[in-house]
Amino acid sequence: MHDDAVRHRPRPLPDPGPATGPPDPAGPDPARVDPAVLGALLDRHGWRRRGGTAGRYARWSPPGAADGRTSLLIPETRTLPDCDDLVGEAIGALTALARDAVPSARDVLAGLTVPGDEIHWWREVPPGPAGAVPWAAQERLRTAARQLLMAGALAAHGRAGYHGARHRRRARALLDGVLVAPGGGGRSLTALVPVAGGRALAVALYGALAAARDATDYQRATGRTEAYDAAVAVGVSQELTEGLVALVHGSEGAAVRLAWSPAAGTPEGCAASPAAVEFTPGDLPALRAAGARYVRHEPSVPVRVTGAVVGLRRPGPHGPGAVKLRVLTGAEVPQVRAVLEEDAYRIAGQAHLAGVPIRVTGRLESRGGFRRLTDASGVLALPAEGAEAEQLLRSFGADPGGDR
Repeated sequence: MHDDAVRHRPRPLPDPGPATGPPDPAGPDPARVDPAVLGALLDRHGWRRRGGTAGRYARWSPPGAADGRTSLLIPETRTLPDCDDLVGEAIGALTALARDAVPSARDVLAGLTVPGDEIHWWREVPPGPAGAVPWAAQERLRTAARQLLMAGALAAHGRAGYHGARHRRRARALLDGVLVAPGGGGRSLTALVPVAGGRALAVALYGALAAARDATDYQRATGRTEAYDAAVAVGVSQELTEGLVALVHGSEGAAVRLAWSPAAGTPEGCAASPAAVEFTPGDLPALRAAGARYVRHEPSVPVRVTGAVVGLRRPGPHGPGAVKLRVLTGAEVPQVRAVLEEDAYRIAGQAHLAGVPIRVTGRLESRGGFRRLTDASGVLALPAEGAEAEQLLRSFGADPGGDR
């Protein structure tokens, strides 16, 4: 042990969620921590290197520590005989500092426990009384951050100018393990996206933000919108522009910056240290127009849907009627509505009473978020067996009465 290292006993970190698994109850295992990764995380989160022995040890002080009495001595290689002892002391010290609400210590520990890519949001907002950030501004930042994370998750699944209700379940699964830590007095927010299962989200958002910035610059300079069309292939969508509008609106400017996990390294095709992507209130008209354009131009999708009939409605005892289906297969949306001719509507009603699904062919329309099936035809009641029967029973359990 070294006398000049800060010594504290480690404490458990909270469970980051099912996508990453629970951390070791004693904190990160010193034997599994790469000192180079620890040093990179300290540097990223504002710790300052204050001497040490070149090639052997480095001394780090936390942000704002003027007295120099709080410091960590970190080995620069695992080959040193006291590496595990020093790393263990550092983890204990960081845990104690995190318990005292030191954000940089908490962020470093999170990076050690859950190797992940970091996404930082920042908004310049006018201060409230005593320099505090108004509650509404903080909530807007969190809402915008979630919208942008969802846009990245949707882009990781597939490219579209407007996703609507499509792919939401898979996209939400990518968000399950994301850790979020506020900072900067309500002006900033940091998300840790686990590399395991989440890197595709971070990489997609990285490309989409840069493409949105380039397309916005082009539109503002030329008045033309074709750059937004090309940007769809890189992940830009109505959902992304909507998130950027939410981030920038009511601020004097906003930025998003990504930092890759030191343990996992830089993804192929990405900059090692991406610059912050900035947007200003002057970008809002172009972003809003692009989002509206994406909704208008996204084409309908031909589908053949199998679903449980959970709603039936028509104005009289005869003629066509509307049905609501809880989708089992054929479309990545939770529910669709369709208007069926009289015979098809009768088949749907009988299937509902019998507790079996129907299959219907049509076009999933972008209007309404891809929740409406048009040109419905070929309605057929199907026997439900095995896993499909179980899924159908769960579907009725979630919405037993529908909206007849």
